Amino acid sequence: MPGHANGKAAAEPCANLSSDLRCRLWAQVERPSCCAGLKPSDEMCGDNRQQALAWLSALELASRP
Repeated sequence: MPGHANGKAAAEPCANLSSDLRCRLWAQVERPSCCAGLKPSDEMCGDNRQQALAWLSALELASRP
C-alpha cells in the first residue's frame, strides 16, 4: 500500500489521508485494489468514526494468523 511499507494497524490512519481524513488517492491509478474494492456496510461504518474503528479492530484481531 503506498505510504505503508509494512502495512498498518486497523486504528492507524492511512498515510494517504489528508488532514481532514479524505483519501488523496481517490480515483487515482495509485489507489490500492484493497481500497478500491472495499464495499462499506452499515455494520462496518456504525454511527460514527469510533464505532467504525472498533469494528475494524475486532476484524483485525479475528483475522490474525
